[in-house]
Amino acid sequence: MFLTHFIIGLLVSSFSVFVILFIRKWFGKQLTAKWTYNLWMFLFVALSLPFIPTDLFNFSSPFSDWNTYQTNAPSSNSEITGTGMTQGLHLIQDFSRSVNRPDLSLLNTGVMGLWIIGMFLVSFTIIRGWLTLRRIKNYSSAISNQEVLILFEECKKRLKIKKSIKIVMSKKVQSPMIFGLFQTYIVLPSQHENWLSLKNYEYIFLHELNHYKNKDLLTNYVLLFYQIIYWFNPLVWLAFREMRLDREIACDTSVLQLLDDKSFIEYGNTIINFLDLSKRSSTLQIVTQLNGSKLQIKKRIEQISAYKHSAKKPIRKSIFIYALASIILTTQLSFVSAFTKENDRYYFNNDEAVYEDFHQYFKGYEGSFVLYDQNARQYRIYNEAKSTLRVSPDSTYKIYSALFALESNVISPEKTTLSWDGTKQPYDAWKMDQDISSALQKSVNWYFQELDRRTGFETIQVNLQEIKYGNFDVSGGSGEFWNESSLKISPVEQVQLLQAFYNNQFGYEKRHIQTVKEALLLEKNEEACLSGKTGTGAVNGKSINGWFIGYVETKINTYFFATNIQNVDDASGSKAGRITLSILKDLGIFKENGGEKYGEKHP
Repeated sequence: MFLTHFIIGLLVSSFSVFVILFIRKWFGKQLTAKWTYNLWMFLFVALSLPFIPTDLFNFSSPFSDWNTYQTNAPSSNSEITGTGMTQGLHLIQDFSRSVNRPDLSLLNTGVMGLWIIGMFLVSFTIIRGWLTLRRIKNYSSAISNQEVLILFEECKKRLKIKKSIKIVMSKKVQSPMIFGLFQTYIVLPSQHENWLSLKNYEYIFLHELNHYKNKDLLTNYVLLFYQIIYWFNPLVWLAFREMRLDREIACDTSVLQLLDDKSFIEYGNTIINFLDLSKRSSTLQIVTQLNGSKLQIKKRIEQISAYKHSAKKPIRKSIFIYALASIILTTQLSFVSAFTKENDRYYFNNDEAVYEDFHQYFKGYEGSFVLYDQNARQYRIYNEAKSTLRVSPDSTYKIYSALFALESNVISPEKTTLSWDGTKQPYDAWKMDQDISSALQKSVNWYFQELDRRTGFETIQVNLQEIKYGNFDVSGGSGEFWNESSLKISPVEQVQLLQAFYNNQFGYEKRHIQTVKEALLLEKNEEACLSGKTGTGAVNGKSINGWFIGYVETKINTYFFATNIQNVDDASGSKAGRITLSILKDLGIFKENGGEKYGEKHP
């Protein structure tokens, strides 16, 4: 959701600006002017964090340690939805509860529209400045004064600059400036030619050429890019204003290092004279100019007057300050990762995977189908992008809830029955005692919530991490973190976990694995056995997410599958099941015996 990324950008940019301003204020005296300016490069990195794929961070979210205190847990005021699965397939029912969530779609659209309008207006201002530069360049004239041209070449040699840089004069500028990445121009104001001495020219050339040498022209474009993206945050504008000031001070210091002590006053006076005689253009942000605001000039003159050649600042302190800044700003990685997990993706790399077109089975739905042939060791996948997109597992998680409870001795293969405590339930099928088979068949929420409670939230979290269950994020709370909440998993991962479960790669007790397998059995015929579990994700009364996962055992092979479908209000586990059976039938893997079909209404 755009709104999520907008909030992330606002928080990350604000925090980064505060950190850099704090370090700059309290440790600035320990840094040289150049090191102070380079401190702002951390801001560019921080502003890029919301755009970096979170998988690259590889950090565990600090929010993943939260439990029932997290406010993202589904509301207890839940609506009820349910669609019946086949009576023929072991009487399994696809019941689900709907969680209530605020509808932020209108707000999301409004924020996105406002952001785009703001970017357009800021971009328009920058384009105006670029057009102004073109007029300046077109109406400028070459300098004919040979002494000035010779001095310019000497200044280039002093700074070891070999690139061709054009130096021109224009009546349309009030202050010396430098611009242009590919063809660089230094523009001098022709109306001030009468008072400029060779020394003044030297100071101007050294200043502007130092901007070129320090790659400030390129940095300027990067700065403008982030100013467009983060136009909505006034702290970013403040930061870039201070960054420009630090850039000028760093450039002044670089010039002073090339001059003798007697020239410091003359260099400062050159800057002051341009302040008195010129007016700085606020639209030309794309260039670097010698002058600035009165407050900026005041700070620069103070730095110039305090400069001493002999003053050296310990490099160790500078390294320490930079390390401190990087550590503080790096803490945002886990923050960004935690907030962007709703769009988390599993990076699947399998050269043997075959991608097929099954779109005719998914009419009206966005979705994916993943099939793994155990004998051939080959994946057959429909919709590569969706197959690795992590979404809520909904009731398919209950397979592992049961398995964890067995492993923790909460229940045993011989005794899996839990008594209904008489509390209000949405379905008559839930208003009775349940064992593991009936609970999986009827997808009884209270049964698995009680198993999870007895197993222990921390144990479940550890188990999910050990078996690598999707993003294993249980921050949604111990009640229903698996039901359209924090826990996410992709269809490919569902299939991989089913294979690991079936072959007991977890190293669990065999009888525990067998108990869950027996409970998952849906239909058995002479050719094959079908086992599986549905899942429906419903939000605000609308079924938006449907799962059917499982496996088919034949006499010579085992096939593992996962189907996920999504729709604004009509995606359910039963519909995912119907799609799955159609594909399996056409592939010659499984044909159901008959009886009622997927999607029949429950009693």
